[in-house]
Amino acid sequence: MSESPLLRATGIQKHFGSVVALRDANLELVAGEVHALVGDNGAGKSTFIKILSGVLQPDGGEVLIDGRAVTIHNPQAARELGIETVYQDLALAGHLDAASNLFLGRERMLPPPLGWMGFLDKRAMRRRTEEEMRHLKIGIKSVEQPVLSLSGGQRQAVAVARAVAWGKRIVIMDEPTAALGVRESLMVLQLIREIRSSGIGVIMISHNLPEIFEVADRISVMRLGQTVANFTKAETSMEAIVTMMTGAESQYLSTGSS
Repeated sequence: MSESPLLRATGIQKHFGSVVALRDANLELVAGEVHALVGDNGAGKSTFIKILSGVLQPDGGEVLIDGRAVTIHNPQAARELGIETVYQDLALAGHLDAASNLFLGRERMLPPPLGWMGFLDKRAMRRRTEEEMRHLKIGIKSVEQPVLSLSGGQRQAVAVARAVAWGKRIVIMDEPTAALGVRESLMVLQLIREIRSSGIGVIMISHNLPEIFEVADRISVMRLGQTVANFTKAETSMEAIVTMMTGAESQYLSTGSS
């Protein structure tokens, strides 16, 4: 892995009126790694990733991409920086096929004059979708199947393929296996490994510690809106992570955090 971070967020703060959602959130991501973000409910994880993906604006702190300070005004600005997010609800159009979902909002038109009249280049969209599926080793019978006809794991894979197709640098995944069975969860974890091997940085938010310890390279722990520790996987254990999430972390902070 490169030592130069793709993304560095430091001292991020966010208030909703008198409620402090984030007080000091920090995260660093390098190319070709999976960085897990963990914490109990209310720790601030969702608020943090909404700031990194342009949905919310921070009240303080700094975000750097390739060492350059940036302001991520909205999701479109995040996409222009190469950041794509896969939320728990996947944001897929169930009645459309995989190819149409991959290009949702980015439809490819036929050359003029047909393109001027709104005709889509469905063949090119289908071909690009098949390439992305092959690249990530995603197995579905046809990219022309309606997404509603796919299994939960396959739908998750389509959402991830869309993120990877357009987010060429950073993919944020929010609870990617939360609604999946064991077999489909294993498929998604393998998909995360494929993304990492292609050199993309992955931020993974999850409550599933065994899965995190399967695929993550680094783990950051949040509590009460603050990043309280940052470890490589080899430096810590599930027991230590749970201890920090619940607030009894003093014995570990002296040895592992940064």
